[in-house]
Amino acid sequence: MNEPDFITLTIGKQKSIALIAHDSKKRELISWCEEHKEELKKHFLCGTGTTARMITDQTGLPVKGYNSGPLGGDQQIGAKIVEGKIDFVVFFSDPLAAQPHDPDVKALLRIAQVYDIPMANNRATADFMITSSFMNESYDHNIINFKKNIKDRANTL
Repeated sequence: MNEPDFITLTIGKQKSIALIAHDSKKRELISWCEEHKEELKKHFLCGTGTTARMITDQTGLPVKGYNSGPLGGDQQIGAKIVEGKIDFVVFFSDPLAAQPHDPDVKALLRIAQVYDIPMANNRATADFMITSSFMNESYDHNIINFKKNIKDRANTL
């Protein structure tokens, strides 16, 4: 039987949204969350440690916290994407500041791309995404059929 190269996954009506911000962008993300609070209330929210705590404390939105980014939080979020438990990422990154955990950040960006997860890395993109009609409906997207990919690779090595 010939397996397809891609499989279709569905992002449900209620999204699981990861909220992440570098230190210099935390205030901006909190402000964005406050501005979009009514929409965000409809979804499950999680984030890296300090960011999650600050959003909850300052907006009242319930945000499940993982470790802070430098302590593995970005990798935890990436693992949840792989497990199919995160559908959407808002990551206000600071392009002008060096980050000690930059390889982890790049790995998170890469895994979001591999799994075709919507990801905003600045306020403008986040505004477009949160106001999209897709926020309140299911969305089908295609990703690589990883089982077939592994099988094909194993057969060629």
